Amino acid sequence: MALYKTITVNEHTKVFIWKIEESFEWLAKDVKLTEHCQNRVNSMKSEIHRRGFMSIRHLLAEAGYTDFDLYYDEEGKPHLKDGNHISITHSFEFSGIIVSQKPIGIDIEKQRDKILKIAPKFTPLEEYHTLANEEAIVRKLTIVWGAKEGIYKLVGIPGLLFLHHIYVEDFSFEDEELKARLNYQGEQTNFTLKYLEFEGFTCVYTLLAED
Repeated sequence: MALYKTITVNEHTKVFIWKIEESFEWLAKDVKLTEHCQNRVNSMKSEIHRRGFMSIRHLLAEAGYTDFDLYYDEEGKPHLKDGNHISITHSFEFSGIIVSQKPIGIDIEKQRDKILKIAPKFTPLEEYHTLANEEAIVRKLTIVWGAKEGIYKLVGIPGLLFLHHIYVEDFSFEDEELKARLNYQGEQTNFTLKYLEFEGFTCVYTLLAED
């Protein structure tokens, strides 16, 4: 399938999404990895994870990078050596990256009923009982989870609690962008988020709100 979608968020920020239909062997062909990343992919037991990992390297190439331009900090957060910011995501047959001059986050999630069971752990579920049906609730909860996951990736604070520290303002599916805030250790940070849905998946990407 190769590149599935490219989104120009603004002049400094682009999103790249890959639909993973190729074999691991195809994805790995001619892709050179750092020793660290080669060890990582070698240790992966899941074929889905191995293919997802390698598809990210193809997205890096789409953005003008190689695996050697990427490094990970002690918390496992990815960084680019040229000073640009990057966030990475993978869910089943889709993977994605977002690259920007400013801090960003991205998350892709498959829309699944199981989110109804874990929802109380990351958001006040009573806010969504006005929705028409369970499918709409699953869609909305998946967006909220993706938003919080993207914020977590952006700020990179270990121990951050989705339920207590991150709040996503209520929204309708017609809204082009969402608002969220992080309250942590007496400080508030505001975020702007956008999302798209495709083939039963949800992608949310997160940016710091403009002053």
